[in-house]
Amino acid sequence: MHSLIDIVFCFFLLSTILYWITLSLTKTSSILNYSTTALTVFCNGLLFVFLGMRWFEGGYFPLSNLYESLLFLTWCLTTVQLAAEFQTSSKIIGSIIAPLNLLLITFSSSVLPLEMQKTMPLVPALQSNWLMLHVSMMMVSYSILILGSLLSTLVLVLSLSSFKPSPEYVTMRSDIAINPQLNATEGTLIVETNEVTNNQKTKLLFNLDNWSYRTIAFGFPCLSLGIISGAVWANEAWGSYWSWDPKETWALITWIIFASYLHARLTRNWQGKKAAALGSLGFFVVWICYLGVNFLGTGLHSYGFLS
Repeated sequence: MHSLIDIVFCFFLLSTILYWITLSLTKTSSILNYSTTALTVFCNGLLFVFLGMRWFEGGYFPLSNLYESLLFLTWCLTTVQLAAEFQTSSKIIGSIIAPLNLLLITFSSSVLPLEMQKTMPLVPALQSNWLMLHVSMMMVSYSILILGSLLSTLVLVLSLSSFKPSPEYVTMRSDIAINPQLNATEGTLIVETNEVTNNQKTKLLFNLDNWSYRTIAFGFPCLSLGIISGAVWANEAWGSYWSWDPKETWALITWIIFASYLHARLTRNWQGKKAAALGSLGFFVVWICYLGVNFLGTGLHSYGFLS
């Protein structure tokens, strides 16, 4: 089965290169566009097959340890990436998600112990119907929030840089734009070639900021559901809804960060660099919550530890 992961690694590496080549071109290439999408779909399918085989072999939903959750998170990221690319008609999303997928596959297959990569019997603490709901919802929320926070980071970096986008970059579909011309049949923003570079950059930043907000707004309820289901499961397994376990504590911090982001956008009308700075913070908090606390080796979530 692990040969499938090696194939996925190779295709992620190729797709990352092609995505970056696509961004470097002043005019889009239909061949490159189709190639990057096809590679992502292929990787998504292979990961789905691999997880399905683990499920069939182990007899339980494959989220029992860090190795399986990393692969499931990668599958979620590719799914979110494909959905976002379909909605935005932009390869910018893939260019920031593909390298992350490559790093996750490399870490899971090359860094984690071989014992963890084998299918093992499910530990008693995880023999519950809550496993699929709680852990899968947390992984789904992480993948969506990672994309949203990466878009915020991109807004922050581009707004502080001297980057000059070509008109090809300013093609993200959006309901709202700054004086756009809208193609009614395709729903894409049309930018005249004689528009000044600053206006192109403004439109690109606006669209990225808009999609960051929408993505985080979609991922936040998933995170809330994941935390609530985890609390119910904790009460069933340990007799307490909340134990201030490191994983629980950082999950709460993650929830507060993204709740603050949405509050600032909705009530304070934060946009641009201020909102992007707060959204970017969420990227690091998510990774501390998901992966960072595993290095501590303490707490009730021992199945997520590195050893």
